[in-house]
Amino acid sequence: MQSVKFLLVDDLEENLLSLEALLRRDGLECLMARSGEEALELLLVHDVALAMVDVQMPQMDGFQLAEFMRGAVRARHVPIIFLTAGSGDKQRRFRGYEAGAVDFIQKPIEPDILRSKANVFFELHRQRQQLAAQRDQLEAHAKALRAMEQLTRRELAHEQETARLREQFIAVLGHDLRNPLASIGGAARLLRKEPLSDKGQHVIRLMEASADRMAGLIDDVMDFARGRLGGGIAVERRAHDLEPILRQVVEELEASYPDRVVECDFQLPTPAPVDPGRLSQLVSNLLANALTYGADQAPVRLQAVIDDEELNLSVANSGAPIPKAAMERLFHPFVRGEVQPSQGGLGLGLHIASEIAKAHGGELRASSCRNETRFTLTIPLADAPLASS
Repeated sequence: MQSVKFLLVDDLEENLLSLEALLRRDGLECLMARSGEEALELLLVHDVALAMVDVQMPQMDGFQLAEFMRGAVRARHVPIIFLTAGSGDKQRRFRGYEAGAVDFIQKPIEPDILRSKANVFFELHRQRQQLAAQRDQLEAHAKALRAMEQLTRRELAHEQETARLREQFIAVLGHDLRNPLASIGGAARLLRKEPLSDKGQHVIRLMEASADRMAGLIDDVMDFARGRLGGGIAVERRAHDLEPILRQVVEELEASYPDRVVECDFQLPTPAPVDPGRLSQLVSNLLANALTYGADQAPVRLQAVIDDEELNLSVANSGAPIPKAAMERLFHPFVRGEVQPSQGGLGLGLHIASEIAKAHGGELRASSCRNETRFTLTIPLADAPLASS
């Protein structure tokens, strides 16, 4: 913080030095002038907290200097204490107060009285400096907040527009891809009925597998678009025996991954109110994820238990853990792990699985460490809303 400045005005240098010695303290700078003219020059340059002015000076006395100070914009608000060795009659004091004095100190000066009165103006000016600094800080913070708010609003508007366009594009793209894909699948099925060579049969199988994979990608895209544009994924819950549903999903994936093993542990004594198609989709996404990213030589473990009116289903695999940074965004759309060139997908599978869990009133959680990566689905079954027949 800047020093507080006092202006000392006296035509005798020894008086100035004595005043400066009496007033000396940390944070105080004394400006000394031996005439009214020198004092006015200093006031043009410096911000002064207090002027101590000797009344009896040649050429321009203290009263005249005070009148000049009151006429100057920079100096009109500077408090003035007159120092006088003359008489203390009321007429003389009235003239001093009329000229702008706030006080008189009679010579010879009492040091304690001088310091006491000077300290009042020192502290007042110091407080003004602090208030000014706080005001400047608040204005700077307010300016920064306004700039940040404007930037945030622009970024938010840009993000909203980008998201809207992307989701509209996804919805249109997913819809328009279904018709040509259906034509490709139908043509492949017709060709399979024709007499073909072994190579031709192999090509047809590749076409059908590619068409199935593309259909799965389109389904993911459409689910994502419905969830974003329609307020979530819709489910129709009815009481179902879960074991046949789960075993069918396992068999489908074992056919796609003939060299891998899925170990099942089912404890499902009662039917559960679920949407069977959506539950199959969720489990298929989790198992496919585990088979894709898990250790090749270790089995994938699927467990499903109904206990205390709650369905707990988990899929676990061995292998490298999911990085911490990826865990934080695991269920966000378009987030994928490290993939090989042959591994397809858009990074929507886990996001859609999480949305299906939410649509059932449940939750999908993930944990990953050096020994195991596990996804756990929990769905409350009590008082579950059932779809009308």
